[in-house]
Amino acid sequence: MSFAQFEPSRNVEDFHLSGFAYYDGLDVVGELTPGTLVELRAEPTNPYDYEAVAIFYQGKKLGYIPKDRNTLISRMMFYGHGEILEARIQMVDLTVHPERQLRVVVKFKDNR
Repeated sequence: MSFAQFEPSRNVEDFHLSGFAYYDGLDVVGELTPGTLVELRAEPTNPYDYEAVAIFYQGKKLGYIPKDRNTLISRMMFYGHGEILEARIQMVDLTVHPERQLRVVVKFKDNR
């Protein structure tokens, strides 16, 4: 009998997007499907949260990583390690409240 080698999860964080209803998400929500790659952008000059990390899709701001979940990712980006992260749409559900319509997962890239 052979056993599979243990492989740790690549997941760093997953979350519903904060502020989705206030940015450009409605302009592109029809293009977003599970697995769609999105961009992380740190906003250290954000007046409400110096650890803010915005989520973009094709230049359109979709919202933010929630303030209570952004510290690790913000620090990784601050110290130049953002390139080891990838963010993708995890879920889209247009039948729920706008703040719950979009879920994103951030993972370590698999560079093996």
